[in-house]
Amino acid sequence: RSALHSLISVENRADFDLARAATESRDYIVETSSGAVLPAAITGSRIEGSQDVIFVFHDITDRRRAERRVSYLAKHDGLTRLPNRMQFKHLLQQALARAQRDATLVALLYLDVDRFKEVNDTFGHSAGDRALEILSERLTAKMPQGAVIGRLAGDEFAAFLPISGVSDRGVLAALSREVLTDVSRAFFLNDTEIYLTLSVGIALSEAPIDNTIDLIRSADVAMYHAKQSGGGTYAFYDPQMSIAAVERLVLKSKLRRSLELEELVTLYQPLVDLESGAVVGAEALLRWRLPGHGDIPPSEFIPLAEQSNLIHAIGEWVFRRVCADFAAWRTAGAAPKRVAINLSLRQFGRPGTVERIAEILKEHNVAPSVIELEITESTLMEYERSGPVLESLAALGFRIAIDDFGTGYSSLAALRQMPVQTLKIDQSFVHRLTEDGDNATLTRTIVELGRNLGLEVVAEGIETTEQRQLLALQGCHLGQGRLFGAPMTAQQFQERLVTEKPESPPTIRFSA
Repeated sequence: RSALHSLISVENRADFDLARAATESRDYIVETSSGAVLPAAITGSRIEGSQDVIFVFHDITDRRRAERRVSYLAKHDGLTRLPNRMQFKHLLQQALARAQRDATLVALLYLDVDRFKEVNDTFGHSAGDRALEILSERLTAKMPQGAVIGRLAGDEFAAFLPISGVSDRGVLAALSREVLTDVSRAFFLNDTEIYLTLSVGIALSEAPIDNTIDLIRSADVAMYHAKQSGGGTYAFYDPQMSIAAVERLVLKSKLRRSLELEELVTLYQPLVDLESGAVVGAEALLRWRLPGHGDIPPSEFIPLAEQSNLIHAIGEWVFRRVCADFAAWRTAGAAPKRVAINLSLRQFGRPGTVERIAEILKEHNVAPSVIELEITESTLMEYERSGPVLESLAALGFRIAIDDFGTGYSSLAALRQMPVQTLKIDQSFVHRLTEDGDNATLTRTIVELGRNLGLEVVAEGIETTEQRQLLALQGCHLGQGRLFGAPMTAQQFQERLVTEKPESPPTIRFSA
């Protein structure tokens, strides 16, 4: 017995019982004759007809190592080696308990990578994983001592740290700015320079958000608010944000139902020749007529549609609606020459979209050559990503127009490379046209640029005769705005077209 006890490590020796060991298998730490210490499973077996017992020692080092690995992976993210969501919430709960005991607070930062899907779609998931590794390394290096960082899901991270009170908001704001600056430093993926930006939401463990669930939810709401502000920034949680978040959730749910009930409508605003005053087309304005809420403008529900991927269904619905109106005008003898529809590259980049659009054109007997697709100037700036899509669409016969021109910073080179036929001057310049000499100079420059490149130029938001006359003198081709008529239904616009009997087919433009 003494010889067997001598093999058991000192810390396990008191727990070793010879009689029990003879009938069961248990794990111990043993010391070999060479001085090595290792975990072993000791199994005893009595020899039949004898009082002697045979003990078998089995080295379980590999098993213990695997168990530790499994335990680690159960609590940590395999890619970034940060605490996973479950472990992070456990550590946060402990921190909140300490803060309540010490009459201090915990600050939680919820971090989400802006437009991370584009990295995965462009460079592949392995490159996306590498980007997340770089992000976690930078976060770990930037966060102060005592902070705990975790990966909650996908491209969502969080960090918490103890603070003395609400007076530390300035410190948290400064930390957030430093994190945003550090994370946005360029790095290379597949020999391509990449920039990542974050949206950060900050919540403090003040009552009533003094528990894990409410604290994470509040920081998430603040993060969403920062993302809605354009991303690359931070926001502190405010109770009003929760109210707005609930309203967004309700609207998002109702939007899906409204699409099924066809509560979306298009209203057409006349487009006129600035010299003759003749109606040559219309801009179709998308509206959501929600019972009990009135008309909801696209600026409110389109972002909701993009977040829930309803933008694809809405885009297809709009295309079908405008094609049906075009066919009706044609039957009435007032067929426009072309119809312009707002283009979401996110929609057209989805597999199968072009095929579905082609089916709609065929269903209504509308040729691609009568469709003009409007893109924003920011899309023009992303030439490397949007260029191939637009080139493919133009090759199919679609026309391309740039909406709200003048609000971005697109280059002349990108403008010349894109298959563009129309520039639309943003209405913010038109509204101040007769009051601000700089705006008059800008509109004249855009008109001259368009004419020199052989493009049609359209001025949006014309409200006075003076604005119309000045734009006509500058050489602007077409205009639209309340001076020429309020938005109207497709039937009302058809009646106007039939009444005026335009000498040449009108031009129809669409903008969400």
